[in-house]
Amino acid sequence: MNRPDFKLIHDWVPPNARILDLACGDGSLLAALARDKNVTGYGLEIDPDGITACIARGVNVIEQNLDEGLANFDDDACDLVIMTQALQALRRPDRMLDEMLRVASEAIITFPNFAYWRHRVHLGIRGYMPVSKSLPHAWYDTPNIHLSTFNDFEQLCRDKGLIIVDRAVGIGDHEGHWTSRLWPNLFGEIAIFRVTRRA
Repeated sequence: MNRPDFKLIHDWVPPNARILDLACGDGSLLAALARDKNVTGYGLEIDPDGITACIARGVNVIEQNLDEGLANFDDDACDLVIMTQALQALRRPDRMLDEMLRVASEAIITFPNFAYWRHRVHLGIRGYMPVSKSLPHAWYDTPNIHLSTFNDFEQLCRDKGLIIVDRAVGIGDHEGHWTSRLWPNLFGEIAIFRVTRRA
């Protein structure tokens, strides 16, 4: 698990939890959590290569388009729902957040922070949409349709009456640095949030 967001998520997930990992990719996060923390659960993925990789890892995976929601899961079916760097690719991220917190009382969400200082500089000086490690696609072929920031996501949580349990930044050169803790919207390349619904 060499991704900074995966390392932090691994620390946040309690042992023996029932997990739903949305847009789980190759299943590496869920496999590591099952191995290290005895979690059980499913990954949801739409990419055939990701599904094949999950099966090879022994991860329970369901082929599912997240834009169609999570109606096949009951309320409180899981302890925790995880979505890493996929929220921005959905048609209605706000509705998916509702669904995540219907299926579980807590969710962990990560997404690229469009307000990261290098993205601002790139757009401001060069005049082109930024391409970076966290935003690796050009504007015309990106799957990302809802770029947002730490501030945007926190406002969405406030509007929905959700509780932000914890937040962190994921970035190689500023990880743990005081600037990213003090100004995550400016110095955090990847936004990482733990949210829960009100009791």
